[in-house]
Amino acid sequence: MSIVSSLTERGLISSDQFQIGLAESESTGNSLEQTLVDLGFITSDLLRDVKSDETGAQAIDLSSVLPDQRALELIPEQLARHHSVVPVSVDAQRLQVALTDAQNLRVLDRLDQLLDGKLKIQALLASERDIAEALDRFYGFELSIDGILKEIGSIDSQVQLSGADKDNHSHPFVRLIDAILTDAVKRGASDIHFEPDAGFLRIRFRIDGTLRQIRSLHHSHWPAMAVRLKVLSTLDIAESRAPQDGRMSFAIAGGRVEFRVSILPTIHGENIVLRILDRQKGIVKLESLGLAQTSLALITSMLAQPEGMILVTGPTGSGKTTTLYSLLSRISTERINIMTMEDPVEYPLALLRQTSVNDQVKLDFASGIRAILRQDPDVILIGEIRDAETATMALRASMTGHQVYSTLHANSAIGALFRLHSLGVSKDDLTGNVIGIIGQRLVRKLCEHCKQPVSEANNQTLPGFEATGCRHCDWQGFRGREVVVEILKITDEIESMFLSGASPAALKSYALKNSFRLIAEDALDKVQGGITTYGEASRVVDLSQVPGRAVSTVEIQSVV
Repeated sequence: MSIVSSLTERGLISSDQFQIGLAESESTGNSLEQTLVDLGFITSDLLRDVKSDETGAQAIDLSSVLPDQRALELIPEQLARHHSVVPVSVDAQRLQVALTDAQNLRVLDRLDQLLDGKLKIQALLASERDIAEALDRFYGFELSIDGILKEIGSIDSQVQLSGADKDNHSHPFVRLIDAILTDAVKRGASDIHFEPDAGFLRIRFRIDGTLRQIRSLHHSHWPAMAVRLKVLSTLDIAESRAPQDGRMSFAIAGGRVEFRVSILPTIHGENIVLRILDRQKGIVKLESLGLAQTSLALITSMLAQPEGMILVTGPTGSGKTTTLYSLLSRISTERINIMTMEDPVEYPLALLRQTSVNDQVKLDFASGIRAILRQDPDVILIGEIRDAETATMALRASMTGHQVYSTLHANSAIGALFRLHSLGVSKDDLTGNVIGIIGQRLVRKLCEHCKQPVSEANNQTLPGFEATGCRHCDWQGFRGREVVVEILKITDEIESMFLSGASPAALKSYALKNSFRLIAEDALDKVQGGITTYGEASRVVDLSQVPGRAVSTVEIQSVV
């Protein structure tokens, strides 16, 4: 049975999707399997897992693997790229390699010839996207940046770049920007900062929520680099005195990555920040967010409500949008119509009707909701509630039998109710229309390869681990982030107290006596569970809210 037939029989793709994919595959010349991934009908990970089930080959997630350097040295880069094979590990008897087709005898025979039959070759199954990303990551794209800079230094450092060079991929500054963007994506950065200063250009990546300086380049490189970024973003290359905003799409490691571009003039030149919108990384299953079972159960019960509004609160960069998409992907089926109004649409999702706010045609959140209500929606996502009009329209949608999801800037779940009221929404309108509120932050996760238990010499009474640093985490001690939450399900009693004028402190006191858990408690649970450190948790959450849970002296000192 072919893999595509298996996808159809399992109900993972419909017959219509199969026909669309077949027509597109014949048109582009790409494989049918990859075409289905490109069209968004299935994910590359799902395709890999189905192949694994059908063939019996062991699957591997290359995004969480650091290969043995000795294995990389056994297979030359040119051969690895030509055959799309990634060396993973080697010992005295066996070489493990990752392929998109673990039963490709032609490739396996070629590797056997290369090694003169001295090692047994074990083929592991990986997705096409992961293979392409791994080849860039493991064979060292960083060296390409160094090589390009050396090349630029050997010629006229003042060489300019114009719009006419858009497709001139041999131009050194074109290749330099390409290399920096690829390096940022492979490191898992969320933002790229190009910051001109007096005499030099600083390049910083935001990784796991913190900025990390990556490069310092001579200031003479920046004009040509800025032109390249403007060309990619279809912005005015002649304008350097006014802010500009744009978007661009870039092919990296077999996939398309979107970038949101912001340019702001400063005293030293144009400061450019790129937000990386990687669709594959933006859609996270609800079960993969790191929620405790009690929190997951509470959110699931909120999703089961047929109508009303669910809010996700927190500061900028706290993962609110990711959580919203996780909620939508959990409920999304062909039986319901989900429509969104966003600013902008960051991650396109199959089945969703997504619309971006557009100031040029006066399409804001409020007017967009009015239009969406005439489109027979079942579920509405509103990117952010910023003003009274948007809040009123969102609540009106929830009153008329719809589920509404949105984000709101508030410091806590309980504070979100008072924030909506301060925007101008009456308490009567809020009553009966809000299902629940999720307050959240993101904490960095300890690297599983190098975390160490905190020494007993520190007189610790709260068990935990500390960061050390290794090659797996780029010597940072942390790798990845996880959400910490507090979830307030709105009950009749809470609504009654809110209507009668109870203070935030009174509502909090009541909620805590009725199963509500503070975000600080969730953070401390993750400290005790070895997921993060006390110092990291206290960086994003006020842990003093939870009395009676002592910490080690060393952790307190690390915070101070």
